[in-house]
Amino acid sequence: MSKQINVALIGNPNTGKTSVFNQLTGLNQKVGNYPGITVEKKEGVCKLPRGVKAHILDLPGTYSLNTTSLDESVAVELLLNKNDKDHPDVALVVSDVENLKRNLLLFTQIKDLKIPAILVINMADRMSRKGISIDLALLEEKLDAKIALISTRKGIGIDKLKELIGDYKNLTKVPNVDTTVIAPEYFERLRHTFPNEDIYKLWLVITQDVNFMPIEKNLIKDASSFTTKSKSELKRLQQKETILRYQFINGILKETYKVDTSAAKGFRATLDKVLTHKILGYLIFFVILLTIFQAIYGWSEYPMDMIDGFFASATEWVKDTLPAGAFTNLIAEGILAGIGGIVIFIPQIAFLFLFIALLEETGYMSRVVFLMDRIMRPFGLSGKSIVPLISGTACAIPAVMATRTIENWKERLITILVTPFVTCSARLPVYLIIIALVIPEGRFLGLSYKALTLMLLYLLGFGAAILSAMALHKILKIKSRSFFVVEMPNYKLPLLKNVGYTVLEKTKSFVLGAGKIILAISIILWFLGSNGFSDNFKNAEKLVTERIQKEGFNTHSRSYIQSKLQEYKSRTKVSILEQSNAIGISALQDSLAAHTKVLEESAHNQEIASYKLEHSYMGYMGKAIEPIVRPLGYDWKIGIAVLTSFAAREVFVGTLATIYSVGNDEEETIKYRMAAEVNPITKKPLFNLASGISLLLFYAFAMQCMSTLAIVKRETNSWKWPMGQLAFMSLFAYLVALIAYQILK
Repeated sequence: MSKQINVALIGNPNTGKTSVFNQLTGLNQKVGNYPGITVEKKEGVCKLPRGVKAHILDLPGTYSLNTTSLDESVAVELLLNKNDKDHPDVALVVSDVENLKRNLLLFTQIKDLKIPAILVINMADRMSRKGISIDLALLEEKLDAKIALISTRKGIGIDKLKELIGDYKNLTKVPNVDTTVIAPEYFERLRHTFPNEDIYKLWLVITQDVNFMPIEKNLIKDASSFTTKSKSELKRLQQKETILRYQFINGILKETYKVDTSAAKGFRATLDKVLTHKILGYLIFFVILLTIFQAIYGWSEYPMDMIDGFFASATEWVKDTLPAGAFTNLIAEGILAGIGGIVIFIPQIAFLFLFIALLEETGYMSRVVFLMDRIMRPFGLSGKSIVPLISGTACAIPAVMATRTIENWKERLITILVTPFVTCSARLPVYLIIIALVIPEGRFLGLSYKALTLMLLYLLGFGAAILSAMALHKILKIKSRSFFVVEMPNYKLPLLKNVGYTVLEKTKSFVLGAGKIILAISIILWFLGSNGFSDNFKNAEKLVTERIQKEGFNTHSRSYIQSKLQEYKSRTKVSILEQSNAIGISALQDSLAAHTKVLEESAHNQEIASYKLEHSYMGYMGKAIEPIVRPLGYDWKIGIAVLTSFAAREVFVGTLATIYSVGNDEEETIKYRMAAEVNPITKKPLFNLASGISLLLFYAFAMQCMSTLAIVKRETNSWKWPMGQLAFMSLFAYLVALIAYQILK
């Protein structure tokens, strides 16, 4: 059995840490959360020389071990706690070749913890362009450490890095800096009180309470309560430590690191002036967004049609192949219909994640954060709030978690409360199916009406978040003051491998996360829609047959038969009038009569299925809530879908797919069935412009996500905020949808 070692990947943000992780682990990686907390845990496996396996843990980005956020505290606690199963045998400190001085601060701190550490200098391919030269041998000697000079973009130095990891036992654990010189008497007392503890580890445990939050006290018993220093005094000692480390780093880099100052930096400066310009910057960002939404529609149309057709065919195949019965109906009408209702949107969701990943990889997203700070300030937020708001376009859950980087509690709370207004990928399936049904074809300035509608929905969500933030800033009486600092990374061409991994991981996470919920709800809905207790349900076939014999088919069935007959005539390309002999005319009439009989049987079966559904358990539930949703232009079926989508917004489409499939023998797509639905009161299509806009606005503003509520509760440590959030957003969404429908109908 091969040995496995723990490797911690740590570094400043924007040093290419994710690229190093992807190079080492490839597809052998997974993303979860640390136990008990909502901080992302990214881990993978790497095969090393001599049959050794490395368990790679990608720690949250941090500038130093003096933490300012929960993400950083997680990293520090793991490095300090030797009893943790993920405690590293070796640490890889990833640095950027252009910012080596700042990155070395973290490296010296980790080395002083006596953890075997390798300095990984990334982006080596930029050295010649930036006029940088490094005396690696001398730098290794001065730091008493091994260094891997790599380029993840070109795959240079990865094998050497793997060799160094495998040879970690030969790395030295000698500290770089003697921290005790900043306060000799104080550290001597610490050493005397805790003779068996490492002095620098002890110092870090004590100072974490000062920075952000207390870490696990059992790391060093009673250490957190031992201090004769006030918080302000400890802060001053930390500053002295930082100065001491930079003196050490400056001395080393003076001898080993050279930069040709004539190397041009003009291109980045020029590009920054354009992209962050107070007018041009916003226009460019707006054009980029328009392009993204146009592409989401244009590029994904063909694969979506293929997926839609596949599930319709699969459903028909299951019904034709498997023995008739409840099990077959469960697979065809419950499982396949429900899952198909979400899988169809994979292309569009994948394209959304693709564009977000490209913006992040190029370094443009940081410019957007800087640009948006100007807008956020008047509304009581800082530029840091834009990071959760932008991440909210993927999912509100990690977006709410991302607020932990905001030190100011008032700004953080407001950001948490307004983030769910931002259109997330879970809303995308709802938007896309409704837009496809109710927004007409056509273009304005080269952009389709459908893409523009999608863009407007995103802007509406963001606008609602901003306006709510302004209201909360005035309502919440919490005193606060904060400063905004953002790092501008270098521009770079996207690394396709990184983009690919991001899109794959995010899409997989979305589909699997939504799929579990949809599968469970689809099975429940199928059961509720396929069973009933009333005589109407049990005698549905007899009652519907008698009504058809007396009154004929309903309006929807008549339209269905006529349209299908017209299609049949078009396919034969022959009409009765074109036949030149009586035999031909008679044959065609017989053919049309036979086809009409088949269509009438199908319509008959559909009316029975519809009647049974209306009098099933689900039908009675829907009828109970119909009075609440009818003023919005919805029927009981949409009401059920709205109700179930509280589990997750994307369940809306899966629910309708299941409802419209129950008892349906026709090989048609979910989009066709929704388009064919008729409002029983107005006798017009149920999904029209008025009801469609009403639905779009409802989902633009409604909370409709129990997972987000749970995360908000955990982040605010109170049910007061999520319950208030749910009540306000639901009421606001209902009123806006009501007004829109009443005006447009």
